[in-house]
Amino acid sequence: MQKITLRFGGRPDRQSRRQTDRPAREGAATPVLRRLSDGPAARRRQRGFSLIEVSIVTAIVLLIAIIGIPAIGGYVMENKVPKVGQELARFMMHMRINAESAVDAPYDEISTASLAAMAADSTVLTVAGDGSVLHGLGSGGTVEVASAEGGAAFEVRLKKVNHVACPAIASVLQRISDRITVGAGEVPGRTVKDATTPFSALAAEAACTKGDVNQFVFHVS
Repeated sequence: MQKITLRFGGRPDRQSRRQTDRPAREGAATPVLRRLSDGPAARRRQRGFSLIEVSIVTAIVLLIAIIGIPAIGGYVMENKVPKVGQELARFMMHMRINAESAVDAPYDEISTASLAAMAADSTVLTVAGDGSVLHGLGSGGTVEVASAEGGAAFEVRLKKVNHVACPAIASVLQRISDRITVGAGEVPGRTVKDATTPFSALAAEAACTKGDVNQFVFHVS
């Protein structure tokens, strides 16, 4: 015979309580989560950057660029000086060695074209379409070669040299040059080396002017 147990009143069993309390807890948690998601921190994350903040950051970036780019350019140019000096020294030595076999006016036919022919495959000097040679030590700076003293000597003239390259370029080429002058533009330069004046890097630096305006003349005989 089957036994039937009936319950009247008393506490509900544990499983029934869990099922009954779950919706209540979930309903109570939902407003709390909604309040957290709509709080000040969430609004700050969603608003992005203001126009003032963007303007300040842009100004800082521009200031760094204005200060840093010229400094980087000067550093690159300063590191290029030894390479330019070596290329020109190689040309000057080549011309001097070839002239030893000549008796009269050994440099009578020397010109910028002579340098351009040697610098055609150079990675330092640049030969432009019009045949001019660019030294890269100043904006639009060129190297000119010409005969001097009736062909008994020649001159290598560097125009528009930046002051960053001074006096390093003169220090590199002073050993192969008989006379060196340094000046600004087309004004006659100051002699920083000749038969009676020993080369001085301080004198060469003092003769330079700030900017791409300096001119070096190296005389070789």
